[in-house]
Amino acid sequence: MAMEVRRRVPPRGRSSGGDGERERVRVQAGDALPLPIRHTNLIFSALFAVSLAYLMRRWREKIRSSTPLHVVGLAEIVAICGLVASLIYLLSFFGIAFVQSVVSNSDDEEDFLIDSRSRGGAHAQGPPAPAPCALLGNPAAAPEKMPEEDEEIVAAVVAGKIPSYVLETRLGDCRRAAGIRREALRRITGREMDGLPLDGFDYASILGQCCELPVGYVQLPVGVAGPLLLDGRRLYVPMATTEGCLVASTNRGCKAIAESGGASSVVLRDGMTRAPAVRFPSARRAAELKGFLEDPANFDTLAVVFNRSSRFARLQGVKCAMAGRNLYVRFCCSTGDAMGMNMVSKGVQNVLDYLQDDFPDMDVISISGNFCSDKKSAAVNWIDGRGKSVVCEAIIKEDVVKKVLKTNVQSLVELNVIKNLAGSAVAGALGGFNAHASNIVAAIFIATGQDPAQNVESSQCITMLEAVNDGKDLHISVTMPSIEVGTVGGGTQLASQSACLDLLGVKGANRESPGSNARLLAAVVAGAVLAAELSLISAQAAGHLVQSHMKYNRSSKDMSKAAS
Repeated sequence: MAMEVRRRVPPRGRSSGGDGERERVRVQAGDALPLPIRHTNLIFSALFAVSLAYLMRRWREKIRSSTPLHVVGLAEIVAICGLVASLIYLLSFFGIAFVQSVVSNSDDEEDFLIDSRSRGGAHAQGPPAPAPCALLGNPAAAPEKMPEEDEEIVAAVVAGKIPSYVLETRLGDCRRAAGIRREALRRITGREMDGLPLDGFDYASILGQCCELPVGYVQLPVGVAGPLLLDGRRLYVPMATTEGCLVASTNRGCKAIAESGGASSVVLRDGMTRAPAVRFPSARRAAELKGFLEDPANFDTLAVVFNRSSRFARLQGVKCAMAGRNLYVRFCCSTGDAMGMNMVSKGVQNVLDYLQDDFPDMDVISISGNFCSDKKSAAVNWIDGRGKSVVCEAIIKEDVVKKVLKTNVQSLVELNVIKNLAGSAVAGALGGFNAHASNIVAAIFIATGQDPAQNVESSQCITMLEAVNDGKDLHISVTMPSIEVGTVGGGTQLASQSACLDLLGVKGANRESPGSNARLLAAVVAGAVLAAELSLISAQAAGHLVQSHMKYNRSSKDMSKAAS
């Protein structure tokens, strides 16, 4: 699908033409180049002509002197490179222009777009005017009138004649599509949505990968806790949250850790899982496949088939469970710097296709049979791990406990046993032997573009506190067996989330050591949880929790009208 995303700027200047249309400035992609596009075209055209003329002259001389054509000197190599580079540029430039013209002509023929030739004036010469949006900056300003062609599209969407989900494809303008969809939603529901911003977001960046049917975006504040001294690194942790006191509390824990010499972490396991559910005519046949899959002699064959899905996917193990004639097969594999759900799913599909030849009576019920287990609290993740299994620890000095945390070691140890261990056991918690790990996991996940729903299993954590060094100092640790994070793919590619990853130094894939960026991000999550657990437990031990929340989380200001 070819798409040209146009950026539109507000009208300026006086009205021109009898219909009162205002002249609009169109910002093109070429305007961002160091040189105007016409100069760039001229340079590459000249480079192509000069390189071709020089090579033709040299080849003619070689033919006359019977010199082999494949024997080339430095000047000829440079000329060949120049010829190839200029040829690629010119073909790309004019080829893209040709394709865009074809797509544009095709779009104009769609039944819901108005033929621009019948309009004349500004509509015949330039791009359509942008769809209106809520005027956040000045609530008193009168809304700009929607162009007639957009009005007709909105009316068709409201009437159900045009599906809302095809607007991006048909219009070739993601921002315009979002504006039209928003206006149609406003007319259908009668709700203005004034506080939901529309402009200021790159809707093309989410097309086909992050969010469908957009009508705006939600603003969420991002705070920074740190420095977190972890494994010798000084890290500043971005946290997207609307809960007051959370960043401040985590920041206090970071301070206590740093003044005590820092924390250390270790990644115990690194493997994403997917578990399809298959059914057989009998339990005996299901058991036969179970035996085949768990036989070590067959692992290498399964690994070869599985690993075809990606150059980073590497099968680590297969674990099976049965329920009658239903078989649940839990595949575990490494996924590089990606979180890896799509990667492991492709590998699983390869194996299922391979097994179908030897087990033709196998009926694949679902690529995911919930034995994975994804986005659900499950004992299998708590015991066997999923994603990154991380342990993070630190020794907090006695004077830091008193000065920074305002409590004492004995009180902290006692509170952790009664609250996080015994209290959670009484509640029947599954992986919830902590104070508030999910708070920090969710905040970091949202800030760095992770899947927020995977906070469910990623927040499984047991917090341990004990007195060391003759009872003077505090040893604190968090064990988190299923932190599911990645630094490539999904929401990590969006501008804001990418910036937060870059702040941590884990943006994108690590070329030298694939997977190390994702493992470091998992360690950061565990380190931030360690800091937040330390601070919250200290606040509860000292009786400061209520006072802190009254100070940071109970503002009396009414911000509902401060949309801008």
